[in-house]
Parts: sequence; structure tokens; C-alpha cells
Amino acid sequence: MFGSCFPPVSARINAFLWALIFLTTFGLCSELKVRVRLADGQITEEVLEADSEKDSITLEFKQEDGTLITFVADFKQHVKIFRALILGELERGQSQYQALCFISHLNHNEFIPSESMARLRQKNPQSIRMAEERRGLDQLTMNVAVNLSQAWQLSSHIHNMCSEAREAIYTRERDVKHWLERGVEGSVFEILPQSVDVVPVLLSCRSTRDVWQPCSCSFSLRLEWYPCLLKYCRNRDTTGKGSPYKCGIKSCSKGYQFTYYVPHKQLCLWDEET
Repeated sequence: MFGSCFPPVSARINAFLWALIFLTTFGLCSELKVRVRLADGQITEEVLEADSEKDSITLEFKQEDGTLITFVADFKQHVKIFRALILGELERGQSQYQALCFISHLNHNEFIPSESMARLRQKNPQSIRMAEERRGLDQLTMNVAVNLSQAWQLSSHIHNMCSEAREAIYTRERDVKHWLERGVEGSVFEILPQSVDVVPVLLSCRSTRDVWQPCSCSFSLRLEWYPCLLKYCRNRDTTGKGSPYKCGIKSCSKGYQFTYYVPHKQLCLWDEET
């Protein structure tokens, strides 16, 4: 069970509220560790951190194949950042690991506010969590490269998150248009020379046999458990009138599939026919 950093201010909060209890007047919890069951049945530990001062949330976990996924929601700049550190296949000439970064616009109400996240803690840390709502898969064509040295215009988190990716930082044209309209400089972006949209005949890496041929790579991940909505309860006074207060969260699971251009299949060995 989850609870606030201190005992709840109202004894009327019932035990059936399995989720998270919020603190309204005291200090903040900055980190939450949650054991989560993955799609293949394995258990992983998610680490969720909230920074109410920077107005951001970070979620990190390992996939079943050992890939380290880090996600940041930057509420100040309305940007979300996905980073994947993928273990390399040394016997096939890859480096120890490969870094990817995907950046897109953060929509309103995708996640609970960072201030609310910072006030959460878990009462039963050994419990294995499964999301209450399993949301659909977002398929994103990432056909624009992002210049790391100029990426601070999008979010101050990108440099630290994506410095290891450097040449593999991607976003979408629709998000670029949104940011350009809000004053971001065009030098931040570079349209990929052979994106899937520009060259429709470009084969997927899954179908490409020559590892040195350009192709369309796909990478998938799923945030198995995260607080997506606030729950509200209602106190009633002696006259029967009710006043709402935050008393928990709803948890969600969300999948993402990113498709992007790579100059050769050697950078996308995981996307192969089985």
C-alpha cells in the first residue's frame, strides 16, 4: 500500500484506498521505488523521482533484455524525453552499449503533477504492482535529428540525459513545428536525409540483410507503471456538505514504438526477423 510521508490528516481515509495518500502541508518525498511485473512475467524495480522545484518527474527501470530505460517529464517546458541504453552485441562488432534518445511534446494531464508525485511513498515496498489501466501503443515516426549543443532550448534535461546518444537524438516533424512556432531556433533540428516519409521505399531494418545498408529502425518500450491521474475523495461536515481532497492516484501502463532512419543496420541489430 502507498501513503503520504506522514500520517494522513483525516482518519476518514479508508484502508481500501490501496494507492497513494497525499501530504498537503508537510515535507516532500523525492523518490519512490515500485516493484512491477513486466509483460513476460519478470519483476523489475522502477525508481520514480520527482523534483517539484524543477517541475519534473524521472522514471527509470531495466527491461527484461537488460536495456536501461530512463524517462523524464519536464512540465516547465512541456517536453518528454525517453533514453534507452541498449547492451551491445560485442561478437557482432558493436560497442558495449548503444544510447538512443527520443524527444516529444508533453501533453496536458499525461502524468500527475511533480508536486503530487513528490509527496508519495510506498507502505508495502515488497508488493508487486500492476497498472490499473493499460493504455494503447503510440507509434511515433521520429524523422528529425536534434542538435545536442542547442537542445537546451527544448529542455534543460536533454544535455544530461542524451549526451551519450549525441548522434542518435530524434524527434518528430509535428513536434518541431510546434516548437518553432514558440520561438525555438531552427538550428536545433535537422531533417534526416532518408527518413521513412521522404523515401517510402526504404526497407525496415527487420527486412534488410546487409548490415551496412541504411534502413528504417524500430525500437519499442513500455512504461509498465506510472501515476497518470489523481483521485479525489470527499469529506463531509456535520451539515452533510462535502469538500474534495486528493487521496490517491490511478496507475497506468503505456507503450511506445519509435521508428527512425539509421545509416546502416549495424545500429539496429535488435530489430531482426526471428
